[in-house]
Amino acid sequence: MTEQNLAMHYVCTREEAKSLVSKFRRFWVSNCGCREGRGKCNRSRMDVCLMFRSDFPPTGSGFREITRKEVAEILQVEEDKHLVTRPFRNEKNMAETDGICFCCDDCCGYFLNPQEKCDKGKFIEKTDREICNNCGECVEVCYFKARKMNSEELFIDQDKCYGCGLCQDVCPLECIKIVQRI
Repeated sequence: MTEQNLAMHYVCTREEAKSLVSKFRRFWVSNCGCREGRGKCNRSRMDVCLMFRSDFPPTGSGFREITRKEVAEILQVEEDKHLVTRPFRNEKNMAETDGICFCCDDCCGYFLNPQEKCDKGKFIEKTDREICNNCGECVEVCYFKARKMNSEELFIDQDKCYGCGLCQDVCPLECIKIVQRI
C-alpha cells in the first residue's frame, strides 16, 4: 500500500500498541473528541486519546502530559472495556505514528460513520472450528461485524476482520488465534 492510499488510522492488537508505547518517553492525553461530542460513552472513560507528541492538535479537551504509569492505566482500561486500538499516523509522514485512539462502537465516529476510513491491521483472526462451541461471546466485541451468529452457528467473514484481537480476548475456549495477515 502506498503512502497516498493510507488512512489516518489503522488497527493494531494490544501487544502492538504496547510495543508502540515502549518506543516513546513522553506522553500526552486528551479527551476523545467522539466521546466528548456525544456527551458520554457507555463503555469507557473520556480521556483515552493518547499522543506521542506535545504539538499534536487534540480532538477533545483536557490536553495534558501524563506519566508512563497513567499510560499503563489507559491500556488497562482498553483491555477491561474491550476497546479497539487505533493508532493514528503523522499527516506529513504517514510512516510515523503520532498516537493511539481507543475506540468502541458506543460513541466513536469510525464505527458510527461508515464513510470514515481505517486500515486493517497486520493480523487476522483464525478460529479453530473443531474447538469452537458457537457460544457467540466473540460477536459482542467484534465492532467490525466480522463475526455474527446465524441461528445457533457462528459465521465469520474474514474480509471484515481488522485484526484487533478482541475476539481472542473474550473466547472462553481459547479457540481464536490472531495470526499474520497474508
